[in-house]
Amino acid sequence: MYLRITNWKCKERISNEIGEEFWKLSPHENVARMRLKLEPQLYPNKHENAANLRDNATSAYDTKEISEFDSTIKNAVVRDFLADDESSQLEEELRQLIDTQSQQDTALEKLVMSQDCELITLMTKVKGRIEVNQSVFTFVDMSPPLEDGSKHDFRFSINKIREVHLRKYNLRRSALEIFLIDQTSYFLNFTTKTRNKVFTKIVGLPLPNILYGSGRSPPELLRASGLTQRWVNREISNFEYLMYLNTIAGRSYNDLSQYPVFPWILADYTSDVLDLTDPRSFRDLSKPIGCINPKNEAEVRGKYDSFEDPSGAIPKFHYGTHYSNSAGVLHYLLRVEPFTSLHVELQSGRFDVADRQFHSIPQTWKLLMDNPNDVKELIPEFFYFPEFLKNMNKFDLGHLQITKEKVDDVILPAWATTPEEFIAIHRRALESEYVSQHLHHWIDLIFGYKQKGAKAVEALNVFYYCSYEGAVDLDKITNPIEREAVEGMINNFGQVPSQLLREPHPRRLTQDETAVKLLRSELKRPDLTQFLDKVVQYYCELSTPKDPIVYLSPPRSPPRSFLQLSPDVLVSVSKGCILGCNSWMSFDKEQGFLLEIDATTTNLKNRKRIFGPFHPSQPPHSQNFAVSTDGKLLYAGGIWDNALRVYSLNKGKTLASVTRHLDIITCLALDNCGSYLVTGSRDCTCIVWSIQGNQQSAAPPNNIPVHALTGQSHLQAITQLNTQNSYSPKPLTVLYGHDDAVSSVAVYTELDLVVSGSLDGTVNVYTLQEGQFVRTLKPIGCTESCVQISYVTVSYHGHIAFSALDDTSHSVHVYSINGASLGSKYVSGRVTGLATASDYLVVADDAGDITMSRLHGLKPVFDIPLHVPIQTVVVTPGNTHILAPLRDGRLAVVAVQLPLAGSKKHSVLNV
Repeated sequence: MYLRITNWKCKERISNEIGEEFWKLSPHENVARMRLKLEPQLYPNKHENAANLRDNATSAYDTKEISEFDSTIKNAVVRDFLADDESSQLEEELRQLIDTQSQQDTALEKLVMSQDCELITLMTKVKGRIEVNQSVFTFVDMSPPLEDGSKHDFRFSINKIREVHLRKYNLRRSALEIFLIDQTSYFLNFTTKTRNKVFTKIVGLPLPNILYGSGRSPPELLRASGLTQRWVNREISNFEYLMYLNTIAGRSYNDLSQYPVFPWILADYTSDVLDLTDPRSFRDLSKPIGCINPKNEAEVRGKYDSFEDPSGAIPKFHYGTHYSNSAGVLHYLLRVEPFTSLHVELQSGRFDVADRQFHSIPQTWKLLMDNPNDVKELIPEFFYFPEFLKNMNKFDLGHLQITKEKVDDVILPAWATTPEEFIAIHRRALESEYVSQHLHHWIDLIFGYKQKGAKAVEALNVFYYCSYEGAVDLDKITNPIEREAVEGMINNFGQVPSQLLREPHPRRLTQDETAVKLLRSELKRPDLTQFLDKVVQYYCELSTPKDPIVYLSPPRSPPRSFLQLSPDVLVSVSKGCILGCNSWMSFDKEQGFLLEIDATTTNLKNRKRIFGPFHPSQPPHSQNFAVSTDGKLLYAGGIWDNALRVYSLNKGKTLASVTRHLDIITCLALDNCGSYLVTGSRDCTCIVWSIQGNQQSAAPPNNIPVHALTGQSHLQAITQLNTQNSYSPKPLTVLYGHDDAVSSVAVYTELDLVVSGSLDGTVNVYTLQEGQFVRTLKPIGCTESCVQISYVTVSYHGHIAFSALDDTSHSVHVYSINGASLGSKYVSGRVTGLATASDYLVVADDAGDITMSRLHGLKPVFDIPLHVPIQTVVVTPGNTHILAPLRDGRLAVVAVQLPLAGSKKHSVLNV
């Protein structure tokens, strides 16, 4: 048997040898495009020499107005650089290519394309070549190796491609950005002549998981997406909408000069308590950051009115700096590698002077208000990543000149005591009612109709012309030295996003307006976390007291055609191992929600039973089962022979059985992508399994991500291990580190994260891809000698929540993805289920209580006593419902109460 065996002590040895730990930002991001995770840095650089070289020289790019390259740029001014019909031309080329390919029988491995290009990584261009065939996309790094011998080569299956976007690089339409189903992305720069050909070749391939690969312009893409209306209807959050706008407009984590831009939203950084109901706590979102202070408005207007370029080539402008550029991003992310190294590089090998560094949030806001030439907006990390406010790597950032105060962690507003608390409050402020009602004004300035033209002049929102798309054509600059200088200027000065709207952006509905539309059934059922004061419970008969449901899956969407409307599958397993495939619809205009029980569960002749047999010491429970994302397969543990079983949900028959553990499987968990399964066992280990081929064999899902594993040599050997049939999961990695049976596991592929809890009272955190042990978490306030972990779960934000019990109490604990404790609390009974809904934790216990608390701080927001022991708990997609099977056979359904006209019931059970 060939498996990767992770040495969980490796990281501990490295830490002990060097005496301290060093961290860098991981490129993994979650579904909301948050880069949350730090990973160990094996070859750290403390930049001691950069600290020694620190002096008081003026920063080259921070707030200096650019004029050095004017003469060069004037010769490259282009007013009609971008062809209006480029998008339609691309669409036509794509249609022709698809028609041609459909008539040809192309060999699977035939090379489709080979093209020289540059891989863009933050501020670095890596020369290389892409090679694409019918199954694999490869980038070959043709630059010299780095100091540690590493290269930027990568390869992935084309089945992993989710989106392909046309991008600008240095104001030229020459780049592509490719997004994969595991949230990985690559930014590739070509020439303006070859980019469109490459794009057409890629999206013309048979890409089973492609969601977007069109030549549409950014405004057309926004209109077609329907995202604006979803935001107006409060179906997506303010953060999510801003990230979508940034992505569509070409902003990228891969290019610092086009980094995602977010607004300053608060004006109060001094009060002890931040009042999110007081409009005075917020910044005026209808004005650019440079003239929010009325004292600056006259100066900004006067600068525009008085500017005259003798040559006539440079238009008037209000600001000679930009709200988003490379130096500004590095200013904020100074404490986090790899941005620390890039900051030192930008400052010619030294740290900038301490007084010019980002050392205080209140002070930064004050300086913005006093100086109309400093117009930096925020970056997304201000709303999700507390670690960028900590000097975790202990860099020597110097001392302030006047106070001699050492610059270390960022000084927070008075209303936040920790970076985690600042992020939590700041995120709530972003989602507050005031920001929801005014955010469209800021969108008009950055992405909309006030970005350019007369409306921009009127709004005091005109920037130096070289930051606008179409202003410069680098291809017209023949002198390589001049060209490099202009590229450097553009790269460091900043670029305006693509304009998405040419008319005013609509306002978001208020909560009251949303409630009225919901009452009229004009909107789908809402996210219950947005209407916590209107939450109620309903009951449905699901089973019997003699055979209650012990496992309930999240609703799964079976493969269906684009126009087909059919219920989701809600899979249930009873105490007696009776399998049910129930129909579920979370929204119905007439009835609220629909649940149709699988009729075979009550038919002695036709009912489907899972035959284990299960080990007598491991009766069926909620953590023994998982359902594939396409709703076709059931994975089960707890079997007497230590096997992992795969069952057909349609027939209830065994499809595969694989034994790799040395003792009984006690728990298992499936990732959101349908790519990986993790099992825990009484043998004290966990195993990561690949299931990426199983669902394809059962029935190819429609737009269901199927993670294709490539580029790791150990995987090729593993794929030959299980030859029983195509349904057999493939074991990849064994995870060690526990001293007793593993009791619960969780996996989050997008964040490269596996978490396991054990009866030894510890929670271990590992990486998914490499199986590297990262850290151990322990419950706070428990008796260490007899504490046990019962459940673990991971939120989309990377929060790790787990329940514990000792000789005197039951408790719940939450840690951040990077190991910071966010809260602990006691609960009334033995925990029987944990689930997350947005930024909240749902806890079910055998005392019959469902509680919902904020993940940060575990402050309760509601407690619903059901008075009957709860078997498990499930949150439906979109957080529309909480489903809790009860020991008496009923199903409790928690949802927003929406009284409908007439006497019709809000919910109905169709049997």
